[in-house]
Amino acid sequence: MTATIQTSPSVTLSRNELGVAHIVFLVLAAVAPLTGMVVVASIGMAVGNGGGMAASFVVVTAVMLCFAVGYGQMSKTMVSAGGFYAYTVRALGNRAGLVSGLIALLGYNGFVIGAFGTTGFFFQAILGPLIGVEIPWVTWSLIMGAAAWIFTRQGVSFSAKFLGVSLVLEMAVLLVLDFVILSRTGFAIRAFSPQAIGQGSLGLGLLFAANAFVGFEATGLFSEEAKEPGKTIPKATIIAISLIGAFATFTTWAFISALGVMETQSVALEHLAAGDLVFAIADAYLGPGYTFVMQLLLLVSLFAALLALHSSATRYLYALGRARVLPQWLSRTRSLNGAPVNASLVQIALSLAVVGVFAVVGADPMTSLVPAMTGFGTLGIISLQLLAAIAIIVNFRRNRDPRIWSTLVMPSIGALGLAVIVTLAIANFGTMAGSDSPVIAALPWLLPIAVIVGLVYSQILKRTRPVTYAGLGNDIEALAS
Repeated sequence: MTATIQTSPSVTLSRNELGVAHIVFLVLAAVAPLTGMVVVASIGMAVGNGGGMAASFVVVTAVMLCFAVGYGQMSKTMVSAGGFYAYTVRALGNRAGLVSGLIALLGYNGFVIGAFGTTGFFFQAILGPLIGVEIPWVTWSLIMGAAAWIFTRQGVSFSAKFLGVSLVLEMAVLLVLDFVILSRTGFAIRAFSPQAIGQGSLGLGLLFAANAFVGFEATGLFSEEAKEPGKTIPKATIIAISLIGAFATFTTWAFISALGVMETQSVALEHLAAGDLVFAIADAYLGPGYTFVMQLLLLVSLFAALLALHSSATRYLYALGRARVLPQWLSRTRSLNGAPVNASLVQIALSLAVVGVFAVVGADPMTSLVPAMTGFGTLGIISLQLLAAIAIIVNFRRNRDPRIWSTLVMPSIGALGLAVIVTLAIANFGTMAGSDSPVIAALPWLLPIAVIVGLVYSQILKRTRPVTYAGLGNDIEALAS
């Protein structure tokens, strides 16, 4: 028998809107392939393990796929816009669920704030000279916030179509460059040798490779809006991770081959400050005209990533509002298409408020706002993934599930890999965030603070609003076995 969420139409998300392809587009757009290669892979080659960076992507892909096996099995038993928050409530109880919800809010909102800074900076840098008008980066951030709000109001299927077009263009422009490198230079097998993998910092290489996967877990966030979620979500998750891993590995391997395996790190370091390593490679192989097209598509990629990350952050606000952990009006949706408009508006307003503070004090977005917020967002979301991996294992062991391989062995390997990545993120947070500022170095402390706040708040809820506390687990829609 199937349980249903008891809500009025005004707080219900749109149903049966998204198929496997739609969800994959939403997830891959959040990962933003072009942005990932221009920013994340370039930094990984510079401060990570240089010519071994392609191998780092292979390792992290394997870890994420192991996690996805258990994640897929869990998604067949329940759906919720609360994603990992809902999974943790189901398996580890209400207290742990509230903690995971707060970590999710911190992680995703950190990423969205960073995305606003990145988008504002590159729109100013690329479009300013083109249109001949110097518009401050923070103004571009405000414009992108308004655009994200308009897109969200149109419904999730509208955003998915836009993100799908963006994704195809982003991947196409990089794949053309990849195959030109392959035809002229060939791909260096040496990039997967122990000597290449072990150069520089393997730990940082794995850490930046993991950064490129942040956002894949959003498949579960769209489960209430998916067609046949018990089938759609597991397929979309595996496809998304596989595509991210294959594309990142192939493209990074192309760049390494173009630069020279043992020379990659030194060359990448030379281009680190300007952030133009990929553009320099494109210039060398396809000329400045192609590089200009790539820069314009980077702007599309940045907005697509912002929109997709905003959609994920919004759904956590929506879910926590619906569960009455946060104000219930956050769960109000647009009657026309089920868009979570209240949560969307609050998420954008809070993000832009933080962006505004950085702008008022005169901070440079790419040396302060972006690395700090994106670095913290990465740590928060990877920590959330680890907590969800533990919840998945506990859930199936408590129910004595006989499928040892898919519900214990593979998820455990994934959990172990995620634990290593979280440890690396904490130990190397200053490098990941691109700053040695003591304020930025202290950002990881927000996570244990979130744990304490979550535990205290859960106790307050239990004593003062016992019905709400007891009903947290009911805000999940079970699927028939």
